[in-house]
Amino acid sequence: MKLNADLNKSARVRSEDVPWSPSPLPGVARRMLERDGGEVARVTSIVRYGPGRYFDRHVHSGGEEYFVLRGTFSDESGDYPAGFYVRNPVGSSHRPYSEQGCIILVKLHWMHADDQEPVHINTRDVHLWRETEWPGIQQMPLHAFKDEVTFLYQFDVGATLPERSLPGGEEFFVLSGDVHDHNEIYEQGAWRRLPIGRAPELHSKLGCILLYKEGHLSDPPQGPAHD
Repeated sequence: MKLNADLNKSARVRSEDVPWSPSPLPGVARRMLERDGGEVARVTSIVRYGPGRYFDRHVHSGGEEYFVLRGTFSDESGDYPAGFYVRNPVGSSHRPYSEQGCIILVKLHWMHADDQEPVHINTRDVHLWRETEWPGIQQMPLHAFKDEVTFLYQFDVGATLPERSLPGGEEFFVLSGDVHDHNEIYEQGAWRRLPIGRAPELHSKLGCILLYKEGHLSDPPQGPAHD
């Protein structure tokens, strides 16, 4: 399956407009944002676990990165309520589940094999925010490996991120509030990817928090073979 799979093209999705589709396990559904491959794929998606649902133990042959949007996501390493950012390296394994149900944003098969640092960050910790050079914009570092950098952006009301160069592309997911460029307004739940080149100015009228990644398109890992 190919969905927004050409990394040389921009992509934008209003996740609320995407219907839930069933996964191989009952009670677990997905909204696809981008996908390149079969059931095992390089993918960015929103995954919903019903109460008491789980996935069988599996190995992350391409790594797993997720952000908990609602509820609590769990595995053998602990419980991760809304606001947690987690990375499970290539070769790791777990049996994930959710007692009360949850929704997570997931990226699979995007991780380099040499990136072996597990990450568990509670982004609700306000002490992790750092000021930036742009007035009204704060940043929370989450992870960096080679050219890939992942963090949260927080825009105050009326803040603007200037036009910028993208030597390795960028993508963001709107966690709260809204942000707009010269073409479109991105509200909560919107996902956008821009290829290598330049990015337009971003402005937030109401304030927002973005889960943001840059640099990962300069040398993307090879996805799994297509089914």
